[in-house]
Amino acid sequence: MRRRRKRESEESEINMTPMLDVVFIMLIFFIVTSSFVKEAGIDVNKPDAVTAERKERGNILVAISDRGQIWINKREVDIRTVRANIERLHAENPLGSVVIQADRDSKNGLLVAVMDAARLAGVDEVSIAADETR
Repeated sequence: MRRRRKRESEESEINMTPMLDVVFIMLIFFIVTSSFVKEAGIDVNKPDAVTAERKERGNILVAISDRGQIWINKREVDIRTVRANIERLHAENPLGSVVIQADRDSKNGLLVAVMDAARLAGVDEVSIAADETR
């Protein structure tokens, strides 16, 4: 009798290995399929525009601060290196577009220089970020 009870208690254990395998595979799936929010590196007060449209695929973000600083991938860059940085990022993702997040108090000349650098880097689709007005 005692042997029978001992065998039943040993046989009633649950094997956790298949469940852990499934959980691990689901974790990998969610990590691979998740999309991460890209940031240029600084917060910018974008100007308001009535005709602003939401754009989902802005892969190369360039931010221009009100003090004339240019940020790409959370790094401050000089205006002379903007073209090289955009060329490198565009080579990594040829279908990507450039979105310029210029502060409403930034200089127009710097915005035009960044747009020219993006076009010279071979990116045809260059957008300027703005907030939608309601």
